[in-house]
Amino acid sequence: MNMTHYMALLADNQPWNLILYMVIPVGLAEALVATEFYTVFLRGKAGQWRVWNKYLGIVLGFYFLGIFLNLMITTVPGIQWRGPADIIAVGFYLSGVLPLFSIALLELGVLGKGKTEEEKMKLHFILLTVFLIVAHIAMIFGMVDPAIMGWDPGTTGVPAPQHHNH
Repeated sequence: MNMTHYMALLADNQPWNLILYMVIPVGLAEALVATEFYTVFLRGKAGQWRVWNKYLGIVLGFYFLGIFLNLMITTVPGIQWRGPADIIAVGFYLSGVLPLFSIALLELGVLGKGKTEEEKMKLHFILLTVFLIVAHIAMIFGMVDPAIMGWDPGTTGVPAPQHHNH
């Protein structure tokens, strides 16, 4: 089966790429979602949950900015695209930087100046939801064989590694 560059990135350099590009950001995002639920549910009584939520948002935002910059400098310029599935998977994965880094800037007070705490909480929740949507779109299209969406490995790009069952 052919692979998108998204899946090839995760499959290469095992287990390090998987850890750096998937395990750490997804683990941080899941922790952020959990603390977000407690923060929203408990509102004024969130205490420690809100503190964890704030720091997770900052760490995740800057971590993903690092991933974005690394891939945009070292990987994306040399990609020979494997059709629409590949472009969608990589594009949506990289677009995760917009909501995540915005959350970090919101938590640092760079964004949301003049907004009430309620408005900031709503914006935080919306940004996190946007990230979850783009991340899932990236995962779904990243797992698709790019040939299903029209890529011909014989005419464009470099064919992905073939995996055979023996």
